Amino acid sequence: MARTDTASRVISTPPERVYAALVDPESLAAWLPPDGMSGVFERFDARPGGSYRLVLTYADASTAPGKATADTDIVEARFVDIVPGVRVVQAVDFVHDDPAYAGTMTMTWEVTTVAAGTRVEIRAVDVPAGISAEDHAAGLASSLANLAAFVEH
Repeated sequence: MARTDTASRVISTPPERVYAALVDPESLAAWLPPDGMSGVFERFDARPGGSYRLVLTYADASTAPGKATADTDIVEARFVDIVPGVRVVQAVDFVHDDPAYAGTMTMTWEVTTVAAGTRVEIRAVDVPAGISAEDHAAGLASSLANLAAFVEH
């Protein structure tokens, strides 16, 4: 059965600033990796039909082994839809031989104006079975906290 995971956070910054951090590779590399990881884009083309390759490296692979190598996860993603200032939709695949991580996950990041600033909502559809719901929830929450810290300064 397909799984959908969601997360959201209100960030006390205007939506334009939050959205800009969703489509800029230097910004994304700074805040997207969850706690305990760092990220480097090998390529990045933010436009519908464009793509990116992100290598995420674990600071301590003994606590969370990587999917692609002992200490890395590699993400291949395509931009499915981009609505400037509003939404970024990506089709995400993990590079891994384990069928538990196979399949394309659709990630939708949406920003909306609220009284306190900006609500950022993430919807991950068709999450691979190999990613535990608990770990994914923690990762999404960590990325949102990192985003808030990044744009609120």
